[in-house]
Amino acid sequence: MKTFAMAAAAALLTTTAPALAFDNHESAGMEEAGTIVDVASGNDMFGTLVAAVTAADLADTLSGPGPYTVFAPTDAAFEKLPAGTVEMLLQPENKDKLTEILTYHVVPGSYMAADLQGKTMMAPTAAGAELSIDATDGVSVNDASVVKADVKASNGVIHVIDTVLMPPSN
Repeated sequence: MKTFAMAAAAALLTTTAPALAFDNHESAGMEEAGTIVDVASGNDMFGTLVAAVTAADLADTLSGPGPYTVFAPTDAAFEKLPAGTVEMLLQPENKDKLTEILTYHVVPGSYMAADLQGKTMMAPTAAGAELSIDATDGVSVNDASVVKADVKASNGVIHVIDTVLMPPSN
C-alpha cells in the first residue's frame, strides 16, 4: 500500500479544494512557528497526532511546501477511540490504515475560517474521500467539532477538532 501513501502525498501537493471557513477563534497560545508539523510538535495537545504522523511517515510531506488544511484531533480526541485502537494503529503492520485515517484529516490547500458561516459543503481530502463541513450552527466536520480555527503555519493552517475522523468504509 506504499503506492497509496505516495498517491496521497502527491494529492496533498497538487490538489485544490473549495474554500473552507469557520468562525474565527483565538489560537490559544499557538503561534505561527514553522510548518504544520512544527506547530503540532510544539503543542502538547497533539502528542498522539505527532506520533501517528511520524509512524505513518507523513512528517516530511506535511513539512513540505503545501499548502494544507489539517483538521487536527487533540490527544483527548484520540482517547475517545476504543481502548487499544491507537496502539494497534501505531504498529508497523497497520501503517496503511493509519495513513488512510491521517490523510482523511487533510484537505489540500490552505483555507482560513472566513467565508463559510451559515453554509455547508463537502471538501475532498488527501485520502480521496470527502468531509462534510457544516457551519450553520457552530462548526462541525463530520461528527467532530472545530474547537479552535485558523492556527496558522508556514505551509497551511490547522483547525483543532475534538474527535478523530474515520474515513468511510469501502
